[in-house]
Amino acid sequence: MSPSFPLHGAHPHDDAVTFRVWAPAADAVTLALGGGPSLALSETEDGLFACTTDAAGPGTRYRFRLGDEGPFPDPAARFQPEGVHGPSEVIAPDAYEWGDADWNGIPREDLVVYELHVGTFTEAGTFDGVREQLAYLRDLGVTAIELMPVHDFPGARNWGYDPAAWFAPASAYGRPEALRRLVDAAHQTGLAVILDVIYNHLGPDGAYANAFGPFLTDTSETPWGPAINLDGDGAAGVRRFFLDNALHWLREYHVDGLRLDATHALRDESDPHFLAELSAAVGEHVDGPERHLIAEDRRNLNRLVQPRDDGGYGLDAVWSDDLHHQLRVLTAGDTEGYYRDYQDTTAADIATSIRDGWFFRGEHSEHLGEPRGTDPGPVARTECVVFIQNHDQVGNRPTGNRLTGDVSPATYRALSVLLCVVPEVPLLFMGQEWAASTPFQFFTDHDEELGPSVTEGRKDEFADFSGFEGAVPDPQAPVPFERSVLDWEEPTRPPHDGVLALYHDLLALRPRLGDELTVEAPSDTTLRLERPPIHVAVNLEGTADLDLASGTSVLLHTEQAGYTPAPRPPAFTAETVAFSRPGAVVVRGD
Repeated sequence: MSPSFPLHGAHPHDDAVTFRVWAPAADAVTLALGGGPSLALSETEDGLFACTTDAAGPGTRYRFRLGDEGPFPDPAARFQPEGVHGPSEVIAPDAYEWGDADWNGIPREDLVVYELHVGTFTEAGTFDGVREQLAYLRDLGVTAIELMPVHDFPGARNWGYDPAAWFAPASAYGRPEALRRLVDAAHQTGLAVILDVIYNHLGPDGAYANAFGPFLTDTSETPWGPAINLDGDGAAGVRRFFLDNALHWLREYHVDGLRLDATHALRDESDPHFLAELSAAVGEHVDGPERHLIAEDRRNLNRLVQPRDDGGYGLDAVWSDDLHHQLRVLTAGDTEGYYRDYQDTTAADIATSIRDGWFFRGEHSEHLGEPRGTDPGPVARTECVVFIQNHDQVGNRPTGNRLTGDVSPATYRALSVLLCVVPEVPLLFMGQEWAASTPFQFFTDHDEELGPSVTEGRKDEFADFSGFEGAVPDPQAPVPFERSVLDWEEPTRPPHDGVLALYHDLLALRPRLGDELTVEAPSDTTLRLERPPIHVAVNLEGTADLDLASGTSVLLHTEQAGYTPAPRPPAFTAETVAFSRPGAVVVRGD
């Protein structure tokens, strides 16, 4: 990778602006300045065109023409004030005065991640709206917020996985300085910020990058369309574009990490693999506090987090789905799709996932029709991110219903305890901490040409779900978005206030958990977990009697009056606890 950074986009300096764009197939590239002249760019190297002009400055709007085609927005635009189809705007990153000089980051072993969607997290649906809730999140006990994708997308509402303008914060959420204010304030509040980024596909509308260069390959497909060209003709320029993008967010916005979406969909046979090149680039070009590169990947692939010197990709952590899937099968009875691989789940299997980080390590997957997983032995537990809910596992259900709609309140509290005491990195999905009743539904705002196909595609996706009857919410309608906005009055009312109190106490307890782990399954539906001096007993179904270590004192249990309006406390003896329904107890040993 060239030491030059940043490479792509518009860069103001002194009293001029340098524009650079990669367009290897273009014979000529012209810069069209809003209200100003049109200027020819000169080809400098490997399809890179550039020019410097004093006719532009911060705030100038511009487009590019490729020969006679266009004008197009800059694929590396720092802002799209009129949406992804409009002109790009020159942004001066150095104009923002940061106040986070004393920020030292959050070590991976201390991460407690809170995933949120900017548009539905607050009624405002903006970066500033999130900023106003930072003190609440700090007091809850999380240490990092993970923003679902914020690079700009078509329309006014979207999950963010239809990427169009990779370098531009979504105009629906605010201007670039609003995102900088959010990150700055998070750091001053003691919270890290992780961004979800998509490097595996182009969005279906407004992603003009492929007009400029060979961003897509015709040799491989993803569930969202053609794969990104990472190893074919012209791939070096494509790779550089996305490497630049990652460095852009980490350097220009001071974010603490990137969640890399669906890395199993990155088709790359080159050496080094794109992910290894990415981790190397971050190590070389990003100074300051510790940064985290976290893969979302269904393969249980240990190579993702192994050091590059050992043939790995050098990432910092990976999402681990097995624990979530096992818990849903055992407590909610899910049977379809990938849940078929977990139909015989017992607490012993869950104990294996907690002990090792994941469950599948090469066994045959009925869902995939092939072996899945690798040996988790080389993987540290803190290199695995686990959850009982996330945006996918809620939003990709037919009606976007949360776990609270599929299990009893008592079971939900027990699952919440388990999540907060495991040695892996726990991730919460917004509203989970108070058992929010609002769904998180799938929503888009595509144009009249694309919108109907999105609506029909959503219907087809759930046509064969045997347990689902009724209409799938139309993602193009405003209603799914409106339903998904969190109700911030809920956590002040029963029973939600009790669940919030439980999460608050659990996360306050987490720093007291020891590094040593013992986890076992006394029965098919019970678990006993020890992280001395803390011991935890969990019952996931029905009634159960569990042994406790002698000489323990109860720190909390899920049937306390402060956690539920209708408590049914377990019965304790000196060395046992008897549950009359699902629940958990946390005790301190000698």
